[in-house]
Amino acid sequence: MLTMLAVLFPAVAGVYVALKKFPEGKKRNDAYTLVVMLTDFFGILAIAFSRPLTLFVFSKNVTFLFAFDGVGRFAAAAVLILYTAVTFYAYEYMTMEEEVDSFFAFYFLSMGAMIAVCASGNLVTLYLCFELATLTSVPLVLHEKTEESIKAAVKYLFYSIAGALLGLLGVFFTYYYGSGERAFVLGGFLDRTALAGHEGAFLFAIFAALIGFGTKAGMYPMHGWLPAAHPIAPAPASALLSGVIAKAGIVAVIRLIYFSVGVDALRGTWVQTLWMCLAMLTIFMGSMMAFKEKILKKRLAYSTVSQISYIMLALSTLSLDGLRGGLVHMMAHASAKGTLFLVAGIFIYKLGVRDVDSLKGIGRQMPVTMWCFLIAGLSLVGIPPLGGFTSKWLIAGAAIGNAPGGFAIAAPVMLLISALLTAGYLLPIVIDAFFPGKDFDGSALEPAEPTRLMTIPMICLCTVSLLVGVFGGSIVEVLF
Repeated sequence: MLTMLAVLFPAVAGVYVALKKFPEGKKRNDAYTLVVMLTDFFGILAIAFSRPLTLFVFSKNVTFLFAFDGVGRFAAAAVLILYTAVTFYAYEYMTMEEEVDSFFAFYFLSMGAMIAVCASGNLVTLYLCFELATLTSVPLVLHEKTEESIKAAVKYLFYSIAGALLGLLGVFFTYYYGSGERAFVLGGFLDRTALAGHEGAFLFAIFAALIGFGTKAGMYPMHGWLPAAHPIAPAPASALLSGVIAKAGIVAVIRLIYFSVGVDALRGTWVQTLWMCLAMLTIFMGSMMAFKEKILKKRLAYSTVSQISYIMLALSTLSLDGLRGGLVHMMAHASAKGTLFLVAGIFIYKLGVRDVDSLKGIGRQMPVTMWCFLIAGLSLVGIPPLGGFTSKWLIAGAAIGNAPGGFAIAAPVMLLISALLTAGYLLPIVIDAFFPGKDFDGSALEPAEPTRLMTIPMICLCTVSLLVGVFGGSIVEVLF
């Protein structure tokens, strides 16, 4: 029941508060604060104390099952942290938007769906919750109802549906050739005897599922929705889409490969080779596109394409070391990229600025904001002791120790190239913000730092990034 409370409470309470339509200001904010705080409370209880719960039995060995394990707990913690921080930030940011009640209704619906994804105990449950996470997050992209936002939301929806259908193919084959109750178990539940003679079709189905679930994570060639949706959505939605909602695809891949199929079935096959190639291609392509992009939120969106594929690269090593490194990067990226999108929202909210060329000298107006940008940027580059350094260190080690053939060298080299490109598209913004040059006339600039509703969530996320860097490796060691 604890898991059901954590899943259903934010959805039901969020919709209720939205329909009740509290007057703008403190009363409405207090109502949403109560919703998110109670959701955190129920979520923490579920993470710590919940037991497996079967809600429905569709047929033999096909059930709707919630069961938290180490991976689910870690992913759910990322969801709770980012949604909570963004909630308070959104109180001020959304004053510039209309239909705030409907935004928060879908905001909390998507929160419940993401908790459900993390708590899923088998592939059928995961697939249904994965689809629900898509359907509840599309309205966040659509919120402004402009022509651009409608196009972006439709693109996001179509890509997600196509990806989910490919994922469903892998679910079908895994269930058909599985054994036992088909609940998630590290090492998988594949019946090798039943699979004998059908390996070719099975590998094709699993590769299709990797592409399908990788769509949500922005992996090439199904990445196109991400740079379209992120710049259009309100900044709070962009932070969530990049920080945790896109990670639903990562959770699905982990559950399929590590907890259903089993890594031994794929190690050394063409699926692993092509998966690693696509992951490295996506890392390089996303970094290059971000390096060339001038619109800040779109630059950050391409950065997300690149950074989430770090996790894909880690997982493609088909090792526990890779799984641990991927999980640490999941949290490191959520905190850092969440911060960067919140900073980008502040530039829009306070100054109406969207492109990077207009940010010279902004460090004098918003020193706290730009320091948060710097810390998050350094984490993504991989500077110790921040989370991005720890995760990339673990991923590189997993590749060197477990990747086949030349990938043991190519993967760490690609991480270094991407780190240099990341520094190239993030750090010059900070340099221009604090050191705009002698010719810059800043005499007319006035302080523009936002209120604590916006700055404190960013500071908290930067703190999380530091904690992940110091303790992330130790935490994932005890998960499995």
